[in-house]
Amino acid sequence: MTAESVQEPRPVTQCAAVPSAVLDGPVSHAISRVARLHRITAGRALRNLGLHPGQEFLMMHLWDCGAVRQSELIKALGLDPSTVTKMLQRLEQSGHVRRRPDPADRRASLVEATDASRELLVEVREAWGELERQTLDGLDSAECAELTRLLGKVEATLCTEVARGGLTECDAPYKGPGVC
Repeated sequence: MTAESVQEPRPVTQCAAVPSAVLDGPVSHAISRVARLHRITAGRALRNLGLHPGQEFLMMHLWDCGAVRQSELIKALGLDPSTVTKMLQRLEQSGHVRRRPDPADRRASLVEATDASRELLVEVREAWGELERQTLDGLDSAECAELTRLLGKVEATLCTEVARGGLTECDAPYKGPGVC
């Protein structure tokens, strides 16, 4: 190797704390980062229960609503039919759901939570309680209430925007208790 072929190492460049492309959207950038971290944290808790992220929402719907048509479940979750089908296959294999023909329309399938999934309901509820504690650690009750109120307003605004595009994901926006 000659002296000419040896290159000096390039200095490490530091990236800006906030990408320049989001300078006009710092709140959206913050929401995106928080949502990503929240999903990672939730995913860890769900993995301990044998669930993949998103499956808990499907199960919550079944626990609350009882048996529903697969097509209604797809609409309620706002997911692609193939995604819901894959989720149902995994949950069926693990014994948490069962599918059966709809007696009112044999072409349709009803999906329901199994009795065995009731233990999972308790575990999911505990996991979401712990996620809530981790998420809101450091906020007092007034700040928690304000955060819930503000997120509700943001959600309502975004639901209006989504509805303008003809989508129905916001037919029933979250109206939870707002309790920390």
